[in-house]
Amino acid sequence: MRGGPGDAERRQRWSRLFEELDRNKDGRVDVHELRQGLARLGAGDPDRSAQQGISHEGDTDPDGGLDLEEFTRYLQEREQRLLLLFHSLDRNQDGHIDVSEIQQSFKALGISISLEQAEKILHSMDRDGTMTIDWQEWRDHFLLHPLENVEDVLYFWKHSTVLDIGECLTVPDEFSEQEKLSGMWWKQLVAGAVAGAVSRTGTAPLDRLKVFMQVHASKTNRLNILGGLRSMIREGGVRSLWRGNGINVLKIAPESAIKFMAYEQIKWAIRGQQETLHVQERFVAGSLAGATAQTIIYPMEVLKTRLTLRRTGQYKGLLDCARQILEHEGPRAFYRGYLPNVLGIIPYAGIDLAVYETLKNQWLQQYSHDSADPGILVLLACGTISSTCGQIASYPLALVRTRMQAQGEQRQRVLEELPSNLS
Repeated sequence: MRGGPGDAERRQRWSRLFEELDRNKDGRVDVHELRQGLARLGAGDPDRSAQQGISHEGDTDPDGGLDLEEFTRYLQEREQRLLLLFHSLDRNQDGHIDVSEIQQSFKALGISISLEQAEKILHSMDRDGTMTIDWQEWRDHFLLHPLENVEDVLYFWKHSTVLDIGECLTVPDEFSEQEKLSGMWWKQLVAGAVAGAVSRTGTAPLDRLKVFMQVHASKTNRLNILGGLRSMIREGGVRSLWRGNGINVLKIAPESAIKFMAYEQIKWAIRGQQETLHVQERFVAGSLAGATAQTIIYPMEVLKTRLTLRRTGQYKGLLDCARQILEHEGPRAFYRGYLPNVLGIIPYAGIDLAVYETLKNQWLQQYSHDSADPGILVLLACGTISSTCGQIASYPLALVRTRMQAQGEQRQRVLEELPSNLS
């Protein structure tokens, strides 16, 4: 085949791609240029793809770049590898990958996807409208991606398209072995912790108002939003609206880390070393991981409630609050409200997950015909609605939990007011 028309066409195509990537026109494609090109082409991990293409497979001399000959050799090796992957997914060897073969490939890794979802994946690569993926479409789509085996291909599809495999904020995300080895998992956890800290700080006044109304509202004391805000500001000023936010932010990191580690262990116990889980299994594993994390950090939840409800000058800080609880109420006080808190995880996570996936799939089926990705705004709307439904269902248990956590606070306030009432 070398020297034939097909080979000449391939070399022309590779040469055009080389010219497109060589932005500074110096006759070489370095890591920076390759990374930019991969990002434009939508590679899953441009940095990793660029490093692999330059350092491990393409660059035969240690100059940190690829000339046209090295680039051509690299793409030739990539096409040979992609051809093997294409044939492994083309189960009936008819030269095309259809939706049933996509479903079978996912099923072999323990992931169940519907026909509609397999069609979304196919639409993302099918350029001629045949509802199948031929070799040219496959090659052009994955040419610069660092895929080594079928598992890599399915992992790319899993993370670049939105599939109904339990991708929900209430259930911990799964990380591949490559992400674990590269440190990507802790970067994502840190990013989530920072985002959580910012969002909790921004909504801290509303969170304190919620706890304040949960504890102090009654038939005889009908607090409303404005009345609660006025009461808190009158007692401690505007800064008092952020009481309890410090420990609320502080517990994000340990809770996320414990949930991730517990989820990995529970996942291994359920499915062994296999990377992926079914939706039901992820729900069980995620709920158990959330319960484990809550069990360990629950004393911080109690401290957060007490600090949120504290009066001006009542505690000198976090440690003083913990000391007073331990001295006056004993260690069991740090687990008041634990049972309703754990029981509330299951209805919240289950309803959140079910509503999120239902809304997302309904939108994809009705409005998205060319892409499996509904977009960030749609996902945000689905997440907001699903989280609201989960909160409504589990709110009675949350109310009981908060009242139980605040029992010592209310008892201490009554004792302090008792002498003045007697006089």
